[in-house]
Amino acid sequence: MKFEYCRSCRDEVVWWAFLINIGQTIYKGLLGIMTGSAALVADSMHSGADVVASGVTMLSLKLSNRPADERHPYGYGNIQFISSAIVGLILILGAIYLIYESTMSIIQGDISTPSIFAVLGAGLSAITNELMYRYQYCVGQENNSPAILANAWDNRSDALSSLAVLVGIVIAVAGFPMADNLAAIVVGFMVIRIGVELNTDAINGLMDSSIDIDDLKVVYNLVMAIEGVEGIVYLRGRNVGEDMHIEIDVKVDRKLPVREGDRITEWIEEKIMYELAHVREVRVMITPVEVIGKKKKTHFDIPIEVNRG
Repeated sequence: MKFEYCRSCRDEVVWWAFLINIGQTIYKGLLGIMTGSAALVADSMHSGADVVASGVTMLSLKLSNRPADERHPYGYGNIQFISSAIVGLILILGAIYLIYESTMSIIQGDISTPSIFAVLGAGLSAITNELMYRYQYCVGQENNSPAILANAWDNRSDALSSLAVLVGIVIAVAGFPMADNLAAIVVGFMVIRIGVELNTDAINGLMDSSIDIDDLKVVYNLVMAIEGVEGIVYLRGRNVGEDMHIEIDVKVDRKLPVREGDRITEWIEEKIMYELAHVREVRVMITPVEVIGKKKKTHFDIPIEVNRG
């Protein structure tokens, strides 16, 4: 992590998101009704869905902190992927409703020109959501949290939708009232796209996708630098929520004393845990081999198991 307080931000950021989404739901809804902007009312409903999404995220973060047990030996980290999928579904369902309502308004001719004051609501919403996106994205990246990252992208979708609403309101006020409803439809399709991406990422995470290949290369180089390691049989790692779990099988001289083998195992675990953030567990296996000469591999040519889900 970049800073010591990144961990505390993890527990605070979802509360900020929750409270800000409640505020945005209320002020955009009231302003949309008062100014007659269908797009702003639709954007308010989007923020209302975000309140639910933030609540789901808070619950998932709390549950993912539970320690591993007999039934869940890898812990409860994957619940964050489930949370991410729920956020994605909320976005998709809300967007479908938004598109339907705006389309029916156009078909039925129920269109009115919004007040220029509706621009204030859309503009403030775009700025607020973009700031929340940047805050949550930073916290999510530093804590390797799929749930917080999903919430961050939810705010980015809000910021983009508010910009579309802003453009629609301005055009509607300029003499094309249908633009307000068309903006709401465009917003809906943008939100659906983000929801689908969140669900795709969540499915990959739940199917034990591999950790990044660059992280595996770092592990390889660290282990090969340890005296007594003659090679690597295999190396693999997987993501479990915020945490990474790594398994490695190393070759050692079969004449090596058991005590030295244990020492090498400890060094491998300590070096990986120290050098790589978010590593929860390192499983090291030893394979004794006949050593002819002492020349080690110096390039990355071992069988690395990468499962992309």
